Amino acid sequence: MSQPGEDAQHQDPRTGIRGEARGEAPVPLSVLDLVNVGEGYTAREALETSTRMAALADARGFTRYWVAEHHSMPGVASSSPAVILAHLASHTRRVRLGSGGVMLPNHAPLVIAEQFGTLEALAPGRIDLGLGRAPGTDGATAAALRRTEKLREGADDFPQQLAELVRFLDDDFPDGHRYARIHAVPGPVQTRGTGAEGAAHRPPVWLLGSSGFSAQLAGQLGLPFAFAHHFSAANTLPALELYRETFRPSAVLAEPYALIGAAALAAEDEKEARRQVLTGALSMVRLRTGRPGLIPTPEEAEAYPFSPVERDFVESWLGNVTHGTPDAVRAGLDALVERTGADELMLTANAHTPEARARSLELIADAYRLP
Repeated sequence: MSQPGEDAQHQDPRTGIRGEARGEAPVPLSVLDLVNVGEGYTAREALETSTRMAALADARGFTRYWVAEHHSMPGVASSSPAVILAHLASHTRRVRLGSGGVMLPNHAPLVIAEQFGTLEALAPGRIDLGLGRAPGTDGATAAALRRTEKLREGADDFPQQLAELVRFLDDDFPDGHRYARIHAVPGPVQTRGTGAEGAAHRPPVWLLGSSGFSAQLAGQLGLPFAFAHHFSAANTLPALELYRETFRPSAVLAEPYALIGAAALAAEDEKEARRQVLTGALSMVRLRTGRPGLIPTPEEAEAYPFSPVERDFVESWLGNVTHGTPDAVRAGLDALVERTGADELMLTANAHTPEARARSLELIADAYRLP
């Protein structure tokens, strides 16, 4: 395991939020991993690819490597971000590891505080806690996760759940509160009074969103904000504007910090990149029509008889995926930063083969001349 701050001088030593662009990148570059499982592959192979990609991100100067929470989706093996992050911590040294995100209404705040306190103990100073309020799945699965049919209630209670989670992380419930004698362990209670408080860390909290709700809440609380541009591009500029307009300086941030998730896939030539991203587009068609499955092969995607409505969806979807040669992807990402004013880009790619995902990350790193 790494020591606090090891090989991470470019990051804010207190919050780990602000990074420094490496190589020729206009802003810090990070990675979002859904741990895709393609037809003919196993979850074990997908997780092995994620381990390899995290090590690559670590070696090449990417700022963060986040894992998303999804459930009941055969083509996505990231149902347990904390478990995966614990594994990745043992295979990396510098890169920040985090959730993109943990869906807070699916879990008791105390459980999340304990999980991420454990991760912080395993990889001190390298853990991010990204939080979302969507279920990360369909309604029936969300009901099974939450053991309630009142799903709307969980989303509406998000600010209160967030406040409770932060208090567990900081171990600062006021006297008389019903949780005042409950401690998230590992956590601050173990260093209080030992003279080691200054060395204690707790993961910085990020709010994730695809609309204006979390943008406004993040702004009001002075928290860093991560927007899901990769599947909600039409809302990107309004959400970022709302975040910046409502931002109030806090102990965490003096000014807004906006990260956006961007779908990007590079290959040696344009034709191969198109073949690979088409598999992700077909996967989304099936997901949106209630037929989730493994990521299809390029051959299956090319032969699929898309209806006119499906074809329109695919073309719209692919219009938001920066893909092509490494130089073309770099140009597209640079233009996205210019258009949005994002402080950081987090790259994600849906592709059938593990090799395509890993190779894309390597080519993008080369295109930006990352170390």
